[in-house]
Amino acid sequence: MPQWGGGWVPPAAPKPGVIPLQPLSLGDILGGAFAAFRRYWKPLVGMVLAVQGIAILLVTLAVGIGVAVVFDRFSTVFDLPPGESAADEDVMALLLAFVPAAVLLLVTMMVGAALISALGPAVVQEAVLGRPATFGAMWRRCWSRLPSVLGTVLLAGLIAGAPMLLVYAIGIPLVIMSADGSGPPAGLFVLILGVLLCLPVSVWLATRLSLAPAAAVCEGLGTVAALRRSSHLVKDGWWRVFGITLLGYFVAMAAGYAIQMPFTFIGMAAFLPSMMDAGESGPDASVAIAGLGVYVICIMVGGLVSSIFQFGFPPLVLALLYVDLRMRKENFAETLIAATPQTAPATAGATPPAAPAGTPAPTPPPADAPSADQA
Repeated sequence: MPQWGGGWVPPAAPKPGVIPLQPLSLGDILGGAFAAFRRYWKPLVGMVLAVQGIAILLVTLAVGIGVAVVFDRFSTVFDLPPGESAADEDVMALLLAFVPAAVLLLVTMMVGAALISALGPAVVQEAVLGRPATFGAMWRRCWSRLPSVLGTVLLAGLIAGAPMLLVYAIGIPLVIMSADGSGPPAGLFVLILGVLLCLPVSVWLATRLSLAPAAAVCEGLGTVAALRRSSHLVKDGWWRVFGITLLGYFVAMAAGYAIQMPFTFIGMAAFLPSMMDAGESGPDASVAIAGLGVYVICIMVGGLVSSIFQFGFPPLVLALLYVDLRMRKENFAETLIAATPQTAPATAGATPPAAPAGTPAPTPPPADAPSADQA
């Protein structure tokens, strides 16, 4: 019997993973990023901790070697009688000893940023289809795409930062010259005006190139090709990409702050009573130091835990934006649906029914379907 008053309702898009396979809304992107982080937290946390741990270990080792090399010169620079100044060669030796550590810190920061930028697309490749992902698979995937992703991070940073670097190169000397009266008095005004004019250009360029790491990981593109691909995808949708990206970073910072607050309260709860007890019973340095130590440890642990989410969440948002733009512009949803794994039998150990005679074999998924081992 016909039902009066009803309308045709289109069938819901398939959702094998964390997002429906259709053009995504803002809620789909943010909700998919949270779902991906919750479902794949083990490889995400493991990768972020591994990157941070390796970076801290390498920098600490470089600093330790530098201290050991110039240890004898510390007394000649910092332990001098009143009225004496350190020799220039001793000061220069101390500075040069820590140059390798500073260079290593810069290199590890760039490599770590590239690995984490590659981690989001690598996880999303599996999350949109609901496939499992392990730490080992994600590490191999990110490491294999590291050269291209590192190139996109460096080149995009240079391109987006070029206008601001030009402003500083011109404005800062003018400000220095204005300070002693030998230059134009409007040097500071020129610097501020240049920043106001060039900052929007840098933001525009950074947004146009923000999806390059996702293109490098998911499509196996080189550095320049990935930057061009990102610029093509973001074209005609700049404001949407900018707004969702900014919101993703804001959500990551807010959630990271909320994660860190309990650790801060625990540290304060341990530190303040120890200070009050020390004040009532007289100066007791050991009590104050113990309380301060607990507070510092809590702050460090809270910062480490919150940084995992702050570093891991924005790349997931950018990767889902990349998938969304491909579904909007290239009908990528059909490719994803074709690559969706078949549903397993409901009963354990049951075998699927045999196909009728003459049924054609299923068509294999397209070659460009996302995979953990193939871009």
